[in-house]
Amino acid sequence: MVSMADTGTAGAERTRIADLAGAIAELLNSRPHATPQIPDKLDDPQAARRLLCPFGLDTTADPSPEQLTLVRTVRADLMDAVAAPDDDVAWDALTEHSASADFRRTFSAGEARLHQVAGDPLLGGVISAVADVVGAGAWARLRVCGNPDCRAVFHDTTRSGSQRWHSYELCGNRANVAAHRNRKRIASAHQDDRA
Repeated sequence: MVSMADTGTAGAERTRIADLAGAIAELLNSRPHATPQIPDKLDDPQAARRLLCPFGLDTTADPSPEQLTLVRTVRADLMDAVAAPDDDVAWDALTEHSASADFRRTFSAGEARLHQVAGDPLLGGVISAVADVVGAGAWARLRVCGNPDCRAVFHDTTRSGSQRWHSYELCGNRANVAAHRNRKRIASAHQDDRA
């Protein structure tokens, strides 16, 4: 039998994982993407602090150029892993580029945790968040928007897990209107052929 305390703990863990997945999606969306191209948000120190805070960056300090290089490299690997989650090449690249962040497993009553013991703490924070999301089985819910002109990453929180657009209002509606117009154009062309 599941107690109310266990249910609350599970709910808190789901919320934590959803928050981490959202932070990873925001980090991935900091890359230059979309048409017209959005600039790299990590180039703006204030935006970089906001984006990297969930991964342990001190909000009063700017990330160093070395940290930004590490984060950009891992961000590219993570983007590949979101775009092709079953592709071992993407995961192998992430493993290689995050090898400098060493962790030790610690145990306590009913808990096992990873604690970083070496390497850049910001890189460790990103890798730890990714490990938690993957370990919780939530990685597959990080998706790339179905609009080829957008390519934003989002965390699919729908019950069915079938969300295609990062924003239905922006991308989904445009795609549906374009498909409708295309169907009307084809139907009109068929009508003209019959006449």
